[in-house]
This record gives sequence, structure tokens and C-alpha cells, in this order.
Amino acid sequence: VMTNPYAHIIEPLDPQKPDHKFFNLKKLKDPRYDQLPFSIRVLLESAVRNCDGFLVKKEDVEKVLNWKVTQSQTVEVPFRPARVILQDFTGVPAVVDFAAMRDAVKKLQGDPERINPVCPADLVIDHSIQVDFNRNCVTGACLGACSLVTIYYLFHSLRSDSLQKNQDLEFERNKERFEFLKWGSKAFQNMRIIPPGSGIVHQVNLEYLARVVFERDGYYYPDSLVGTDSHTTMIDGLGVLGWGVGGIEAEAVMLGQPISMVLPEVIGYKLQGTPDKYITSTDIVLTVTKHLRQVGVVGKFVEFFGPGVASLSIADRATIANMCPEYGATAAFFPVDHISIHYLNQTGRDTEKLNYIEKYLKAVGMFRDYSNTSEDPQFTQVVELDLSTVVPCCSGPKRPQDKVTVSEMKQDFKMCLGAKQGFKGFQVAPERHDVQVPFQFNGAEYSLSHGSVVIAAITSCTNTSNPSVMLGAGLLAQKAVKAGLSVKPYIKTSLSPGSGVVTYYLKESGVMDFLSQLGFEVVGYGCMTCIGNSGPLPEPVVQAITQGDLVAAGVLSGNRNFEGRVHPNTRANYLASPPLVIAYAIAGTVRIDFEKEPLAVNSEGKEVFLRDIWPTRDEIQAVERQFVIPAMFKEVYEKVEKVNERWNSLEAPSDKLYTWNPNSTYIKSPPFFDGLTPNSITDAYVLLNLGDSVTTDHISPAGNIARNSPAARYLTSRGLTAREFNSYGSRRGNDAVMARGTFANIRLFNKFINKQAPTTIYLPTGETMDVFDAAEKYQQAGHPLLILAGKEYGSGSSRDWAAKGPFLLGIKAVLAESYERIHRSNLVGMGIIPLEYLPGDSAESLGLSGRERYTVIIPPQITPRMTVDIKVHA
Repeated sequence: VMTNPYAHIIEPLDPQKPDHKFFNLKKLKDPRYDQLPFSIRVLLESAVRNCDGFLVKKEDVEKVLNWKVTQSQTVEVPFRPARVILQDFTGVPAVVDFAAMRDAVKKLQGDPERINPVCPADLVIDHSIQVDFNRNCVTGACLGACSLVTIYYLFHSLRSDSLQKNQDLEFERNKERFEFLKWGSKAFQNMRIIPPGSGIVHQVNLEYLARVVFERDGYYYPDSLVGTDSHTTMIDGLGVLGWGVGGIEAEAVMLGQPISMVLPEVIGYKLQGTPDKYITSTDIVLTVTKHLRQVGVVGKFVEFFGPGVASLSIADRATIANMCPEYGATAAFFPVDHISIHYLNQTGRDTEKLNYIEKYLKAVGMFRDYSNTSEDPQFTQVVELDLSTVVPCCSGPKRPQDKVTVSEMKQDFKMCLGAKQGFKGFQVAPERHDVQVPFQFNGAEYSLSHGSVVIAAITSCTNTSNPSVMLGAGLLAQKAVKAGLSVKPYIKTSLSPGSGVVTYYLKESGVMDFLSQLGFEVVGYGCMTCIGNSGPLPEPVVQAITQGDLVAAGVLSGNRNFEGRVHPNTRANYLASPPLVIAYAIAGTVRIDFEKEPLAVNSEGKEVFLRDIWPTRDEIQAVERQFVIPAMFKEVYEKVEKVNERWNSLEAPSDKLYTWNPNSTYIKSPPFFDGLTPNSITDAYVLLNLGDSVTTDHISPAGNIARNSPAARYLTSRGLTAREFNSYGSRRGNDAVMARGTFANIRLFNKFINKQAPTTIYLPTGETMDVFDAAEKYQQAGHPLLILAGKEYGSGSSRDWAAKGPFLLGIKAVLAESYERIHRSNLVGMGIIPLEYLPGDSAESLGLSGRERYTVIIPPQITPRMTVDIKVHA
């Protein structure tokens, strides 16, 4: 602090507590400060407080203060976030890297304990649990409908409770990973592990981990963070600036390094009006997502303002901020206001902390009154949305930005069914549009057709963090049951809340029993269906889908619905609010117009329409005010780190160096510390020729390991049976599995073979083979590799292995029309060069087939956005 050139603006927040200080930005007496967007003020405070003349310089502070000018000049500034958050799929590789770094330091005769996080980090275990058990698989009656895996575990666990069975199975599958993480929590400082069964990382962050204002080492400063999950942005809804980064960047932050970021443009998103009484926050966020995709906000901050913000709860704001990656922005910021303070109180935060949070933010000009237009800062651009114009909607069938109003769903699906294969097309022949496939389930006759719902999941922190939509779903379920409605038993229904608080208020309000009667019982606390951990479908359902080549549907309250993500057998997947998830489950199909057609006919022969059972916002808010109370949050989170007995009983080594098990198929010392210097690439072959919107799910899937895949063959060679494969996400600590899982998504469309399959052509011989096998042959022959792609390469989850996997396959560069920000950064971190066509150019415009050889000339000194030469020859 004594060397900080801004030490003169340090003062106590409360004269009665001289040891509790802050950097008073108002004392800069710079008129530019009050014109800065509130999100940029957070970046400025960090630069001022951390200005040491080395990592953060006075010129960096000036760049941020001069944002109005520098935002359009591609100016880079350092940012030191207050903390880091991780989930277990991305957290395990980070801890593996730290363990390997300690080994490397030890080999260099250094002190391995110098490798230690200095920035506080929280790791929430939420990605491991799967929906293996739900109402379809809790009694012996369903054995004929279950896969062998499910039958095995059904007998293995004698209890009839789906939640307990799924949690037991989670521990059996992931015991080695969990022991490794527990070792990490002991071996490394400043790393806290939130055990499995606690909830979803972003909801736990919102309800429990978020400080809003940090108090550390005698100083107050804004809470801020980066996370190894793209939906880290959810915390922006509470006024905490955060966004997703790659694990490589997160590890650097944990070790005390600032993030180097381009000072972003800030789009002001003005909200006006109030939503209709039947509108949910999900409808609002899907509308915002489509709107901002059209505006174009990639690489930019979005900051919300206007009188309409005051009509949104923190849960509503968090829902909108959560889907920030889906509309392409880096952050989606709602500055703190009185509703934020009310939420902190509602969620059981300490009263004394609430006092200094509000006092500090007001002192530094970061507390917002949305009704006061004189507080509106300057923005790069302003766009508006009138909340009263929002209508009920879903998104799909393959991308979250493809909004479909509920009133148009039936017609839209019909259009998609016959349209050319693509984001809005399945290319089903017209004569097959009305095909019906009969099947038996639990002794009864049913039939499936295109659009039949086979998965209905209330899942994901996007919605389960929001009491209004969760209670709305519960009230709708209550009315549906009382109206005599039910859900067909073969539909895989599930409820996976983001925290125990949700279960608490659903039970207390009396709606949980009605949810369970419709099949929406609690199956676990974690991401589950939203990340592809949907578990097996009943075998008769799979056979019917396969027999009829049906476009079956999944409906989920998640944030992503990319092809192959939710389940291999659901080709159409729609994002919807929790009440709509239940509605489509009752209907049994997405080919329904709720305004004109009844949901169902009850046992008395009465037609029941959706409008007959849909709860209003007033009904929902009355229940929320009565049952969502601070005591619930305090009771749940006071014991969050100790309540899981199985976690508590895990034994982990106490050594500071990890003892690697050479026989482990989960945890393996990684080979990432050599060969990361970018050099020129000579005579590279193209491994894959891909189109637009190739997601990280296509590149490095997180879901099940197909039995005929290279990863399955590897695991089988290590003595494992198919029931022990687990998922790709759970094996991210083992590079041998993950390399074989790279580009293993069955929905990958490779132009070389002109169909969806995880295969490619080995160009020297013309053979078609699995992607890994082809890459292995290229590497054995000493040939470097290249990927050709279209727009938005690497969109989706911030997945390290989508860069690490290609690195291990020998890929040296990707040539694409555009990239998702986090994935581009991950590629750079792994030494893979993200090459971008010049504006207007593409593989098609340049006549590239992908069968050419490519030489990329890399100069000794490289800089971002520089132009390089590529030579192409046959």
C-alpha cells in the first residue's frame, strides 16, 4: 500500500473503526468517474487498489478512467478479481495441474509448496451426479424397462428413494475423484470445497458465497470473480461483477496473476414497463437472449438500467445474467440497489455486513437508484426492451438463441421437421411426419411420434435459483393434480434443485407432494440434465425412437440445448420455464397449441386447458412472501460444508505432493508443460472440416461414453466394464480418456463425410475412421494438423478440454470465421493458434475443400490481431 500512488485516497469507512479502510474513488476528483458505467467502476477500483507499478501500472488506471475514449481502441488492462470459483468438472483438471506444477518445482529443486493459490477459490462439486433413478426406476416393476446399468444399481441399492440412490451412485462412481479433491483442499491454501449434494455452483454462489463487498486485510472493496464455468455471469444479477474464463486463466489468477483483458465496450440495456401477470423470468431471458444476439454483444459488457429493472427481483436478474453466454456478452451487470440489499437479508446474510455493504457502495458511487435518470452513466450504445411486450416462449430445438413463442410452437416444430438439416431443421420426409411407433411400458400400450416428449426436467441454476418460477411450477402441479391430470409414466421426469433451500420452501408451501405425483421428485442437487447427465431412458422408449427414426423431444428449464448435449436420443430439445416443462410433460408432445388445444382430458372426460391451471404472478408472490424466509437459508448453509456424511468419511492423503496411481483411469499426471511455444506450421493436414456454431460439447463432450468409442475401447483395455465407464466429464483428470473423447460427439457434422458422426477421413489413404484414430495415425507419421471451421467456433461451455484435447491430438491451429471468447483464450493457452479469416472470407469463398496441405508462417514476434500468411497446396 505504501508504494501505491493512490495511497492518499485511503480512508476509514467508519471513523469509529480506523482499521477498516477503503480506496475512496470519489477523492480522485476526476469528472470522468461519474460518467463511467458501473461495471467499469469495478475494474477501476481494482486497478487503483492493486496499482504497484509492476503488474498494475498508473497508466492502466488512466486507461480505465479514460474508458469513453479507450473502449474503441483495443486497449488492454490488467484486472485482479477478488476470488475464483470452480465446479468439479473444470476444478479437477485445475487441481491436477497444480499437483503437476508442484512435481515440476520439486524436480527443479524448488519448494513445491510455493505452488499455492493466493487468491481465494471455492470449488463446488455439482457436475458429477446423474439422473440414473427417477420415478421410472424405483421399484422392481420397471426392471423390464431399464438398461443393464440401471438394473445393476437398482439391486445394489435397496432404498426406494431416487435422491439417495443417485447420490450413492455418484459416490461409487466418483470416489477416486472426490478423494483427490479432498486431498487438494488439504494440500492447498485458500481453496474451499463445497461437497457434493450441496447444490449448483452458481446458485450456491448467489445464495451463500457472494460477499458483494469484500472485507480482507483491513480493506473494503467490491466483490468480483472469474469462474471456470461460462455461467459464472449469473452473479452479475446481484451486482457482483464476474464472468467465465478458461481454467488456464483461472489457475493464473489463483496464483496471483491479473487477467489481461481488452477494455470492453458496454451496451446499456434499458428496461421499461412491467411484465404481464402470466410472464415468467424465463420468458424474459429468452427474449433478451434473442434480442442481444441480433444486436451483437460478443466480447462486450451489457449493463442493465432503466425503471423496469426495479420490477425485477434479484432472482429474475440472476436468471437474465445467467444466460449471458447464450447472448454472447462477457458480463451482464445489474448494479447493486435496495432490492439487492433486501435479497441479502432474505438469504440470511449478517446484518452488520449488510450495513457496511450499503455504506461502502454509496461512498464510492456504486449503489444504484434505477428510478434516478441522473445516475445513468454513458454507454457505448443503448438498446431497449419494454417488459410488457414479452410473451410466453421457449427456445430450440437446437440453440438457446432460437426463441419460439409458445403460441407458435406447434407450427414451428412442424416447419423444423421438414426443413433442411440445420439449426432449425431435421430433414424428415413429408410422408414420415405423422409416423406412430407403438411400444409397451410397464405392461401398458403407448405410442411415440415426432415431437413426443421423453425427457422433462426441472433443472439448472438458471431457473431453480428463482423461487417465483419454482413455486409457479409447484402451484401449476397442484392445480393439475386437482384437475385430474397426470404425466405418462415412460416420460423421464426429474427435479434437480440448485440448493437445499428450494426443497425446503417447496415442502413448506405444500406443493412438493403435487410435483412428486406428476413425477417431478427430487433426484439430486446438481446440474444433472442441463449438462447432459440425464441418465438412461427406458429401453422400450429408446427402441421405439430408434425403430421410427423419431425426432423425440426433451423439455428442460436449462440454459443450453445444443445437439447431443441433453441426451443422444432427443434430437429436439427446448428450453422452457419450470411451469412450461410440466405443461409439456402433461401434454406428452411439443406439437400442441396451448391456446387452442387442451393439455389433456381428465378421467371425467373434461378438457383441461393450460390457462385453467396457470398461476398468476400475484398468486406466486403471495406464496413466496410467506414461505421463502431467511431462516431457511441460514439453516441450510450453516451446515453445507459438514452435512454430507459420505464426504466427511472420505480419507484423503495429507502429503503436500500427490502420489499418482499409474493404474488410475480418473487422475493422471498431465503432459502439458512441454511444447507450448508457437512455431510455423508446415504442410499440415486438415483433421476436420466443420461448419458454423461448433460448440465445446461437439469438441469435448461431457456426457456418456459410447460403448463403441475409442475412449470405451481404452477403458475396456484397462479392465473396466461398460457400467463403470461413467461420463467424459467425470474423467477430465485423465488425459488418455479425454484425448480419445475429443470430437466424440455423435452429433458432430464433418463436411468430409457429410453426415453426423464422430468420424473423419484419413486423407493420405482415404480411410474413414474415428477422429482419435485418424489423429493418432497423423501423429505417428509426423504430420501436423489443422481444423477448418465457420462462425462461432467453440461456443458454449468454458471447457478447458475443448483446447487440451485438440492439443493432444496434434492440432496446431484452427482456421475459423469467428470464435467464442473463452475458447479462443483456451486455445492460446494450449499453444493452438486461433487463426481467423479476413473479413468477408471463408472456406467456401476461398474455394477450400479441406483436402489441401496448409503451411502457416508464424513470425518470431506475434501479437493479437496480426495478419499472417497461409500457403495452400494440393
